[in-house]
Amino acid sequence: MDTKHCTVDGWVDAIPAPGPRIGTATFDLIVRPADIDALADDAPDTVVACTSGDPRITHELLNGIQPGDLLRVTGTLVQPSAPGEPARLTVDALEVLDTGLIPVLRDMVMDRYGDYCVVFDADREKVPVFTAFGQWVGEADNPDAISTLIDIHERVNGGDTW
Repeated sequence: MDTKHCTVDGWVDAIPAPGPRIGTATFDLIVRPADIDALADDAPDTVVACTSGDPRITHELLNGIQPGDLLRVTGTLVQPSAPGEPARLTVDALEVLDTGLIPVLRDMVMDRYGDYCVVFDADREKVPVFTAFGQWVGEADNPDAISTLIDIHERVNGGDTW
């Protein structure tokens, strides 16, 4: 695999999400070339799929980064194995260069239940539940079932929300 240590500036495309492993976070970074004026108007932006397992970076991604934020990320870049797939960057350092406009949530609301976070989406009956540190807990069948799901998670994990 072709890897390279590099620094990339780009915009966050969507709210960063907990990663596939505990203690990780993922997000897509939209990168525009430095010579954008030399490219055709319809030239696509480059998408870099980013992930981090550093606890400080993960915390910042899950709690402070919003769509539209301009970031400078440094890490190990792995080129895509197939055409059309995004490059993958494992982030070792993150710097916020500029913040995007504060998003106006219309159909989705994030709420906190003690050590747990939930996402209410007007288009879905089920409610995703995470620990405040980003660990996936599960989906409650409806808003009334959130406390039951949290109780089960705490019994199984001995009250540990890590």
